[in-house]
Amino acid sequence: MALALQTFATVKDANAALKAAGTRYLGGGTLVVRAANEGDVSVSGLIRSTEPSLSTIAVAGDKVRIGASVTMAAIARHPDLGALAKAARAVGGPAIRNMATVGGNLFAPAPYGDFAVALLALDAIVGPDDGETPIEIFLAKRDGSRTIVTSVSFTLPKADSFRFLKVSRVKPKGVSVLSIASVLERAPDGTVSSARIALGCMADRPMRAIAAEKALTGRSLTKDSIAPALAAASDGTSPITDPIASAWYRAEVLPVHLGRLLLA
Repeated sequence: MALALQTFATVKDANAALKAAGTRYLGGGTLVVRAANEGDVSVSGLIRSTEPSLSTIAVAGDKVRIGASVTMAAIARHPDLGALAKAARAVGGPAIRNMATVGGNLFAPAPYGDFAVALLALDAIVGPDDGETPIEIFLAKRDGSRTIVTSVSFTLPKADSFRFLKVSRVKPKGVSVLSIASVLERAPDGTVSSARIALGCMADRPMRAIAAEKALTGRSLTKDSIAPALAAASDGTSPITDPIASAWYRAEVLPVHLGRLLLA
């Protein structure tokens, strides 16, 4: 069955077209085109928009707005987004990063969506601008969304406060066993004053490690001090099982890799 492709100059018009049955939004195409090629007959039409703001990165001081059509490759090479380069480069190989978009990564099911894990740790806000949603709420409700995501916005983390780790069995561009991102704020005495830890592959979408965050707050980043956080790392998780790894294996190695991230 042939797919119809419609291109609109504005997001407003593209949103209107998405109300038709069988339509899906086309960003970079790494998800929806693959699904169509693999026989997904639920999609009969693809909608895209060329509105310029979708492909724009705006940095003003420590405030960042990234259009939903911005690719992983563009983020990885942006001079003001060096903190996120590692997370962007964790998405596939060069060909995929040249196509994969920020907006599409928010909808990527586990074991994909590594960049969304980073955005969750950064407490990003998901646009459209007239209906912004905290990323945690957006991820919980994303499956029923029929509104085009236009941007993600966040505050750049302080130097050395953001950390990201992707664990995979195939190098350099294997699918995730798990991914972890954290933003750790430190008090003058070196203890953790606040923590946000996000996990990938420990549920069907990125999730917070809230128990580990609470256990880490007020502690120093030493092997003994982080032990309670590592013990709580799997609380509330529902790891996936796929050809890459079992749920049991993911739960077993999570504390190991979280410990390495925290002590790096």
